[in-house]
Amino acid sequence: MPLPVVVVTEALDPVCLEWLAARARVESLPMEDREALLQGLSEAEGLIVRTYTKVDQALLAVAPKLRVVGRGGVGLENIDLDACRRRGIAAVYTPDANTQAVVEYVFTVLLDWFRPRLWLDSAPGLREWTDMRSTVVGRHQLQGLTLGILGLGRIGTRVGQVASALGMRVVGHDLLPRDEIMHRINYPLEFLPPGRVLEEADVLTLHVDARPGNRGMIGEEALACLKPSCLILNTARGMLVDPWGLAAWARLAALQGGGAILDVHDPEPFGEDYPLLGMGNVRLAPHLASRTDAAMLNMSWVVRDVIEVLEGRQPKFPA
Repeated sequence: MPLPVVVVTEALDPVCLEWLAARARVESLPMEDREALLQGLSEAEGLIVRTYTKVDQALLAVAPKLRVVGRGGVGLENIDLDACRRRGIAAVYTPDANTQAVVEYVFTVLLDWFRPRLWLDSAPGLREWTDMRSTVVGRHQLQGLTLGILGLGRIGTRVGQVASALGMRVVGHDLLPRDEIMHRINYPLEFLPPGRVLEEADVLTLHVDARPGNRGMIGEEALACLKPSCLILNTARGMLVDPWGLAAWARLAALQGGGAILDVHDPEPFGEDYPLLGMGNVRLAPHLASRTDAAMLNMSWVVRDVIEVLEGRQPKFPA
């Protein structure tokens, strides 16, 4: 019996790729060449993507044999799930693959903001030593600050747990009912309306999905609710933040110590016209939160569920 054809459009861990190659005929069709990808899908029974490949109706239309789409990652906004269901195509993903990586990243950048560090590569004199100790001083300790979380899924819940352990007050909101959220929370968390979360946060961190209603949720109206000293963190989806609104808010907030750290953007990569470029109190990163070896390996193991479907078994993580 011939092996099924599985098309891979973005990088997978070599260990997982080797595992897949023992069970399928793997074809690499990089997503950067959309035309070549569409032309090469005619025999594909499986398709594995990561963040940037758009699995839309146009793609599905040229893949008549496709039976399963695997997303190596958490979000599913780049996959048209309704179109897949209409065609009887299964979708699988890795919902908890990068939770720890993102949580660690959130606190890495949070501590970078509040607790600057200076590393020495030469022996300073007494005056230089004294000057450094006088000027490199943390703005705040995390203990006693209020962390506001919008989105209390796997990542948001875990971020709150770590914040609580560090002595932060944790407030949050989610679209799911309060009781459904609170039964799995094992630390002090105040479940508040979203407006109250915005008003009370010293640090606001976003962990919601990319459903259309969330586009631009951090815009002029929401930003007006924030303290001008607030730090905004977005490691979730670039489309959640209105960059022009944030730029206007950040110019005023700079006077009070407020600002933002954005790991994700819309679009990616952004262009020279991105309104947040060059702002001293807005730090921009190139989508790094999930970039650890362990997380990327975990996400690449989506190959297991792809093969489960192709061999007629139930996947562990259906979308």
